[in-house]
Amino acid sequence: MIRFLGNIEAKADAKGRLFIPVQFRRQLQLTSEERLIMRKDVFQNCLVLYPESVWNEELNELRLKLNKWNPNHQNVFRQFVSDVEIITPDGNGRILLPKRYLQMAGIQADVRFIGIDNKIEIWAKEKTEQPFMSSEDFGMALEEIMNNDKES
Repeated sequence: MIRFLGNIEAKADAKGRLFIPVQFRRQLQLTSEERLIMRKDVFQNCLVLYPESVWNEELNELRLKLNKWNPNHQNVFRQFVSDVEIITPDGNGRILLPKRYLQMAGIQADVRFIGIDNKIEIWAKEKTEQPFMSSEDFGMALEEIMNNDKES
């Protein structure tokens, strides 16, 4: 099982190329993942890199929940898969972020890679300077989530 952990700063060059952090590259190598799937996050202005096997699992999970005879479901599926990019790191672990993705995520040069379990998020560094939630809100949300589990 693949797990990405950490929060690493990097810099994209003028062409939009950047190195995947070493600890993330090691995880990919351990699981023999050669291709990544990139898309803009559904909820946030960041990019998400999925190892191809993880992408396929998530795509299958989504597909199982959708009715192929429901036009709205088909549009959801179409939207989810229509704007993805297959990314293959070069021999040095460098990837090219297409300009349209840089624009979608508001990335100029400085980025932050965040390991999110089995995916990697790429953020414009300035968007990550502040916590995503206040300490108090985080604590209350975590308590509520963990307590809901016990009530089930």
